[in-house]
Amino acid sequence: MIAPYQKKGIVLDIGTGDGRFVSTHAKANRDKFYIGIDANAKPLEKLSMKATRKPTKGGLPNAIFVQAAVEDLPVELDGIATEIHLNFPWGSLLRAVAVGDPAILRTLHRIGTPPCALEIVIGIDPVRDCGELDRLNIPDMKLEYVDTDLRKAFADAGFSIKTQRELALVEWPSIETSWARKLSGNDNRRVLRLEIVKMMTLFNGEE
Repeated sequence: MIAPYQKKGIVLDIGTGDGRFVSTHAKANRDKFYIGIDANAKPLEKLSMKATRKPTKGGLPNAIFVQAAVEDLPVELDGIATEIHLNFPWGSLLRAVAVGDPAILRTLHRIGTPPCALEIVIGIDPVRDCGELDRLNIPDMKLEYVDTDLRKAFADAGFSIKTQRELALVEWPSIETSWARKLSGNDNRRVLRLEIVKMMTLFNGEE
């Protein structure tokens, strides 16, 4: 199923939730294959059934949904992704990317094919989210932190952060996720987008 798309593009959406990102982009880009991944199996059941319908009835022949945690992604995903997206991660996934957890970053590295593009969109309200941020020990996600500590952590795992910037409110809906739409009315929330590229090998020579 995936093989014909290898040269055209295979896109992974990790923490896909209700699958809006996958569904929207799969409809708009029929030459690419989309895989939505989430640790919670329940919302994926209806999505998977809908994707198998005929295209005339809303089916998506170029999309599938997989139940898996980022800590334990199937080996079948190794080296296939031309794009990886993490949109508004939360909980342990947010902490993993916010601190540059080596194990998680190496997992992301193994599923990408060079030069795989990794895009991470983080949305934080320092007031509303303070309890969860404290519980997870999330650092202050200022651009200065990204440009120093986080850049080094990603580089050690074989990634190069190309751009990091805060998104304006008017840009949020373009992300095409339900969370982006729900959060768009909160002008206290900071949304940070990181555009990252997988390098051929890890800096320490391992792969």
